[in-house]
Amino acid sequence: MGALSHIRVLDLTRVLAGPWCTQTLADLGADVIKIERPDTGDDTRQWGPPYAKDVDGQDTTEAAYYLAVNRNKRSVTLDIASVKGQNLLRELVTQCDVLVENYKVGQLARYGLDYESLKIINPSLVYCSITGFGQTGPYAPRPGYDFIVQGMGGFMSITGERDGQPGAGPQKAGIAITDLFTGAHATIAILAALNHCERTGEGQYLDICLLDVQVAMLANMGSNYLATGKSPTRWGNAHPNIVPYQVFKVMDGWVIVACGNDSQFRKFVEAGNEAALADHPDFVSNPQRVRNRAELVPLLEPMMLRKTRAEWITALETAGVPCGPINDLAEVFDNPQVQAREMRLDLTHPTAGQVSVPASALKLGQTPVEYRRPPPLLGEHTDEVLGEMTNLSDSEIAELHHLGIT
Repeated sequence: MGALSHIRVLDLTRVLAGPWCTQTLADLGADVIKIERPDTGDDTRQWGPPYAKDVDGQDTTEAAYYLAVNRNKRSVTLDIASVKGQNLLRELVTQCDVLVENYKVGQLARYGLDYESLKIINPSLVYCSITGFGQTGPYAPRPGYDFIVQGMGGFMSITGERDGQPGAGPQKAGIAITDLFTGAHATIAILAALNHCERTGEGQYLDICLLDVQVAMLANMGSNYLATGKSPTRWGNAHPNIVPYQVFKVMDGWVIVACGNDSQFRKFVEAGNEAALADHPDFVSNPQRVRNRAELVPLLEPMMLRKTRAEWITALETAGVPCGPINDLAEVFDNPQVQAREMRLDLTHPTAGQVSVPASALKLGQTPVEYRRPPPLLGEHTDEVLGEMTNLSDSEIAELHHLGIT
């Protein structure tokens, strides 16, 4: 039994933030029913290449993007723009604990599927809306996109090479970090609301948005600004208050070196056969190294080029200097620690034979995550779910297919 095996979730989300949230709930044991548009489904089903390969090495119709965030779910196709589809959804709502949606503000109210309408038929329902800018404020009607919110929310102003350096300028993250943070925040809010519901029987409405999450995740950078009134600047791969604490090019790649104190700096330059730098009056302490960064780093760069990545990491780990490689994804999934933590997940799939995705990072001792289902085919469980949760006969379900309702 998973931690959430007693919970049923109606998933009206697509793309990333919402599906990331509902996949987490599914990994923890919840029965997640993914509602999709007939014929097309979740937008990300078509977001390829790359696609999963079949046993003959040919592309399937399952985009890798979609596969990453939809395991452990059951897919039901349902046209909620139709009256019959809306009525069917209401019937499903009466048997669910949670509903998660990421439609534009007010869109589901037009169908009578907003929280105020649905709490009448299920007062214990936890209803989570995920939007770009929330349900209130002047930007509420706007659609939200991760890339745009990374910019609006300040993340890109503190990410990227510092001014005056080659390639300087604002930079987005290499993943849709705001979407993923928002999905995680929605999961936390849902778990809190479920805990409240189990004690009181009372459901509630959750208003989670990308901009709020991105501003909250500024964390210490946000508080630094609020304390001083001065906006932080970009430092690229360097640290504003510690030197050296950055990426260095080595003979065959890149290495991160993080000298958090004077002792570690001494050990670092001793490993590079430049011990005299530790006694230089301009570099003897971290405050001096910060003040004289422009003079020190050009002395360290040729030192780093004398060894390979493996040689540097061996030498620095032996000396007790924090360091690490910059791995590509082939190296990530070949890493013995990643393998020991079982972070690659191989799932049997009905058309691809097998699909591989990153595993859950959640490690629970008594109620571990389970991988019960591969990401579903479009509408794969429509008949199954309608047969379980409605009074429709097989012929009535077949008629819904014929009419394009499911």
